[in-house]
Amino acid sequence: MLLVFLLALLAGPCWLMLSGTVSVGSDWRTAKRDGAGLAPPAGATPEAAIQLYAARAFNWYGAFAVHTWLAVKAPRAEHYVVHQVLGWNLYGGHSVVDSRPDLPDRYWYDAAPEIVAEVRGAPAEALLPQVEDAVARYPYGHHYRRWPGPNSNTFTAFVARTVPELGFALPSTAIGKDYLPGGALLLPAPSGRGWQFSLGGLVGILLAPREGLEVNVLGAVFGLDFKRPALKLPGIGRLGLRS
Repeated sequence: MLLVFLLALLAGPCWLMLSGTVSVGSDWRTAKRDGAGLAPPAGATPEAAIQLYAARAFNWYGAFAVHTWLAVKAPRAEHYVVHQVLGWNLYGGHSVVDSRPDLPDRYWYDAAPEIVAEVRGAPAEALLPQVEDAVARYPYGHHYRRWPGPNSNTFTAFVARTVPELGFALPSTAIGKDYLPGGALLLPAPSGRGWQFSLGGLVGILLAPREGLEVNVLGAVFGLDFKRPALKLPGIGRLGLRS
């Protein structure tokens, strides 16, 4: 039984590595960090924007999880501001929350990004102050743990949960999103509708209209998306209709 359980957890990540879908052994110093061209130039789009991005995590960890971040743009702004958690900031004694003007859609060290969700125009303009406030109130600015959290995905889930009007549902492969702040056992789902129960991000269950049903086992998620029919599998993520 234990062997079957381990195979179920590791089958997806192993397939991703063996198929070459995830690059193992990359050098971060030479890894691609160009823009992917997903977001229009800030100066060419006067409307406000709030975007949630995801890309496979660096090196072997990318077979298990994605790294997520937020990109925001005020109306008529000439640049986007990227909000994300960078664990290596701790080495310099800085907050792991990194907020700076940047390309919103950079490759994450060779991994192509995707826009998971976005809000644009007047709704984004109205929500921007709440998003900025949530970023400032993230409770783990000087604490980082890749697994089970708090990490970069804990951060984006915290902002989404704090501003439920965004309606942002994180990918099932965003390990750390189920690490609930303050040791909470039960909180609303990041998408703002539905609930999730979690024991320190290690074991839990989430049920919500947008996320569907997700069962978290040691950070890996098995689940079903009912709204856009799909299976959710560890490492692989969605198998079915696009989200």
